[in-house]
Amino acid sequence: MKTIDVCLTPDLLHLHTDSLENSIVVVADVFRATSCMVTAFAHGVNSITPVATIEECSQLQSRGYLAAAERNAQKVEGFDLDNSPFSYMDERLIGANIAMTTTNGTYAITRSRNAVKVLVGSFLNLEAVVRFLQGERYDVLILCAGWKGRVNLEDTLFAGALIERLKDEYMIPEDSGLMAWRLYAQAKNDLPAYLAPSSHVRRLHRLSIHKDIIYCLQHDLYDVIPVLRGSALVSMEV
Repeated sequence: MKTIDVCLTPDLLHLHTDSLENSIVVVADVFRATSCMVTAFAHGVNSITPVATIEECSQLQSRGYLAAAERNAQKVEGFDLDNSPFSYMDERLIGANIAMTTTNGTYAITRSRNAVKVLVGSFLNLEAVVRFLQGERYDVLILCAGWKGRVNLEDTLFAGALIERLKDEYMIPEDSGLMAWRLYAQAKNDLPAYLAPSSHVRRLHRLSIHKDIIYCLQHDLYDVIPVLRGSALVSMEV
């Protein structure tokens, strides 16, 4: 039977290197990188090139890419876009090629390149990811972007939500998956309230970023899945 596992932070990814080449990786950075990416493709962006560093993003900007750079939940000076999903609803971005670096999400994606496929997941495209994985024969590893190497609650809850919808088709071999699933079972009836005391929600509130939180916790808004092709993400509709 296929398995579904959870890596709670990229700093633990070395424990999964043996299985990575036989797995589909779903990267989740709910607040807010992967939610931005899903939103961007749903609104017509052509591609997003995720890079780990500000320097790489700046180099792509000099080559004509629109550039999005975020560190510590704030836009980096000199770049075109920030890390709010609402910034990617602009019709002027239709057909655009974007370079993006974020504190956690793009780093997690670049660490996953050896996988069979790398998908971008969020609550916004949860059901689309589920439908795609139901037709695949590979194991699944959900990689939570976390926060600077630490585990965070929102990405773990996304992992639990994905497991809940796939539990009849995938075996859950490790406690990280079981933990994520059980946490989501506790939280799913009111995710905003459950996450209210979490570190990243408090961080966003200190920066007066409120509406992004509620938006990113909505389920199944979009039928798009960003998938890594070479060095760039493109949209795969399901």
